[in-house]
Amino acid sequence: MIGLRAQKKQETRQEISDQATRLFIERGFEATTIAEIADAARVAKKTVTNYFPRKEDLALDHHEAFTAGLAATVAGRAPGESALAALRAAFLGAASSHDPVIGFSGEPFARMIADSPTLTARLRELHELREEALAAVLAVETGTAPGDIGPRAAATLLGGAHRVLFREVMDLTLDGLGNDEIADRAVASASAVFDLLEPALGDYAVRDAA
Repeated sequence: MIGLRAQKKQETRQEISDQATRLFIERGFEATTIAEIADAARVAKKTVTNYFPRKEDLALDHHEAFTAGLAATVAGRAPGESALAALRAAFLGAASSHDPVIGFSGEPFARMIADSPTLTARLRELHELREEALAAVLAVETGTAPGDIGPRAAATLLGGAHRVLFREVMDLTLDGLGNDEIADRAVASASAVFDLLEPALGDYAVRDAA
């Protein structure tokens, strides 16, 4: 159970994020200022930057879960399970629950990102950070020597699969499809994408069953 002070901070952070998202969708990301967000959330401008040092993170406020997600999935995989199998299962679960981390966001939000060069660039950066985090975990999990390119290569392939699937979810959202139909298509696409990787990575980073 969290204390009242911590709860108040969470509420303030959420209010800032909600107001920022509303303004970004209404006016566009580049056209909205931090001062306007602060006024809408009824906080000082410094409070906004204390909670969100980067303006982009006001819009992409799931960025920490996003960058850590693939690595966490691999680190928590079951005995006898490969990195690929764990990531496949996690993606299918996320698709069924319409998880924002894999791109489910609604058309207005997806349009906001697509129309903003700054947010598009930041999203590419987050994809790269996610792959770096995954590579670090794969290196540990496979006991790879420092400097070995294997974990980075595997992370690039696995991360690239997730980039492609994220883009598809966003594109289908922009096309006006509902979440259920997007999920159905994403599941089918995920099966095809992960099947392509199976010959190369099906036996990679399998957790010791013992």
